[in-house]
Amino acid sequence: MNPLTTEWVEKAEKDFATASREFRVRKLPNYDAVCFHSQQCAEKYLKAILQEQNISFSKTHNLTTLLDLITPKEPAWELMRPNLERLNVFAVQVRYPGESADKAIACEALNLCRVVRDRAKLSLNLQK
Repeated sequence: MNPLTTEWVEKAEKDFATASREFRVRKLPNYDAVCFHSQQCAEKYLKAILQEQNISFSKTHNLTTLLDLITPKEPAWELMRPNLERLNVFAVQVRYPGESADKAIACEALNLCRVVRDRAKLSLNLQK
């Protein structure tokens, strides 16, 4: 794996750790942060795959845009589209006034992230 891919994976894992840790907090949990970091983990794993395949990508937070770049080489990723579409919402929506996540939404985001993360690790030949 090239060094930049490794860095993307490390950053993705930090986002996953942050989301997981925050979800377990009992006093004043920040469920918005769980959702945001779940989306960020998925985004960074997609960018790691693109980096490893030497596919150029722009600075975007749109997971389906990144997916569209991956599917020509890995068509099975198309099955992840519904998960990525749902996670896309958490890049911005819950970060600003007007909408907040509750525990159920945070749980959904973290579970979607786990599915995408597991698939990405397979793509990158990483251990689960």
